[in-house]
Amino acid sequence: MSKQGGAKHTAESPDTESRADIIIKGGTLLSMVEGQPPLTQAVVYIQGDKIVHIGSLDQEKILPHAVETINASGALVMPGLINAHCHTAMTLFRGFADDLPLKQWLFEKIFPAEAKHLSPESVYTAALLGSAEMIRSGITTVSDAYYYQDSTIKAFHESGIRAVVAQGVIDFPAPGVPDPSKNLKVGREFIERWIHFSDLITPGLFCHSLVTCSERTLREAMEISQDFSLPLQLHLSETLEEVRGVEKKSGLKPVFYLEKMGLLHDRLVAVHAVHMHEDEIDLLTERDVKVVHAPQSNMKLASGVSKVGYMLRRGLCVGIGTDGAASNNDLDLFQEMDSAAKLSKVSTLDPTSLHAEAVLKMATVWGARALGLEKQIGTIEVGKKADLIIVDTESPHLLPLYSPASALVYSATGSDVRDVIVNGKILLRNRSLLGLDLPRILNDVKLIARKIVGQTAS
Repeated sequence: MSKQGGAKHTAESPDTESRADIIIKGGTLLSMVEGQPPLTQAVVYIQGDKIVHIGSLDQEKILPHAVETINASGALVMPGLINAHCHTAMTLFRGFADDLPLKQWLFEKIFPAEAKHLSPESVYTAALLGSAEMIRSGITTVSDAYYYQDSTIKAFHESGIRAVVAQGVIDFPAPGVPDPSKNLKVGREFIERWIHFSDLITPGLFCHSLVTCSERTLREAMEISQDFSLPLQLHLSETLEEVRGVEKKSGLKPVFYLEKMGLLHDRLVAVHAVHMHEDEIDLLTERDVKVVHAPQSNMKLASGVSKVGYMLRRGLCVGIGTDGAASNNDLDLFQEMDSAAKLSKVSTLDPTSLHAEAVLKMATVWGARALGLEKQIGTIEVGKKADLIIVDTESPHLLPLYSPASALVYSATGSDVRDVIVNGKILLRNRSLLGLDLPRILNDVKLIARKIVGQTAS
C-alpha cells in the first residue's frame, strides 16, 4: 500500500483481505501535517474511532471491504475545523442586541437577558441548535464556555461533536450560580462530574475576565485546572476599557498582572488578546500561553484588532473561534478564517501579514494544540482520531482551484461542507444532518424566542 508522505504502515492498518468501517476515496487530501503537500486521488481508511491508513488510489490495487465507502471526487478531504472559543447556547440571543458597544451590550442587554431566560432546558435547546449549525459547517470540535454546562454537555453528547466544555466563573450572581462565593465549588464539582464521562468531552473552567474575577478566583481556578491537567480559559484584553480597569486596579498591564499572580501557564487559553503590547505578547510566548482569535466578534463589538501576525511571528500558538452567536452572529468558521486574514491585512496595510495557510492552521492543527488535543486531532495521520470533513469544490465560487488553502479561506463557506465525521462516526452525510431532529430543534428555539420577546416587551 502507498503511504502518504512516508507515513509508516502500522499493525492497525488493514490489509486487502480485511474490513474498514469507513473508506474515503478520491478527492484531494489536506492532511495539515507540516511539510506534506496535498495528496490527489487519496484514500483514507477508518476503523473504529481512528484513522488506520492513508494512501493513493493510483497505487491501491484492491480496497478492503468497508461498511461505508464515501466518494470524495471533486472535493477536499481535511481535518475537521476546531472552533477554539464559543458560547454555544448564546445562539438563543442571535440578533437580540446588535449594534452596541461591548459594555452596554453585555451589562444592559446580555447579562439581564441571561438572568431572565437561561435555564437548563433553554441552554440544552440552544446548544443543540449551535451543534447543528457547527456540524453543518464543518466544525468537529468546539471549546465552549458558558453556564448550565451540564445541559450543554447533554446536547453535545447527543449531537456527537467533540468538545471542551468549561463552566463559567464570575464574581457576580450568574445563571445556575446565584451565590458567587460558590462559583469555584460549582466549577470543581462540574469537572469531577464529567471528567470520565466520554472521550469526546473534556470539562474545564472559564474565568470571564480580569475585571469580573478577583485575584483569589483566578488563582483558585488555575489551581483546580492544574489539579486535573485541564486548560483554563479567560477573556483577556478584549477592550481598552478592560485594559484600563486592570491597570487602574493593579498598576500593571494585564499580561504582567497575570504573571504577578503566577497564572501564565501553558494551559492558560487567552481569548481575544486584542489590546496587547509587544512585550506582553513576548511574555505569553515565553510562557507558552495559548491565544484564541475571534475576529468577527471583535469587529462587531468594535473591540479592536488583535496583532495576530506579530503573535505568529513570535511563535505564539493561536487558534481561532467564532465567539457566541450573539456577537457574531453565526458559527461559521470558514467566514471567521476569511475575516481573520483580511482584517490582519487591512489593519497593517500589509497583504502578506497573515497568509491563508496560517489561518487554516489556526482552525486545525494550532487550534488542537491550543486546547491540548494535538495528539488526538488537528491533522489527518495514522493513529489519530477520525475527525474529518469533506468540502465540495464543484461550485462556481470555488473554481478554478489553484490553491486549496486559498479556496478554503477566501472562497468557501460552511454550506460547502458535504460530509462530517467525528470520532469515526458520520454526523453529516451529503449535507444531511444525522442523529439530530433538526425540525424539532428549530421549533423549540422559536418557542423560546417568542417567550423572550414577550417577557422583554412586558
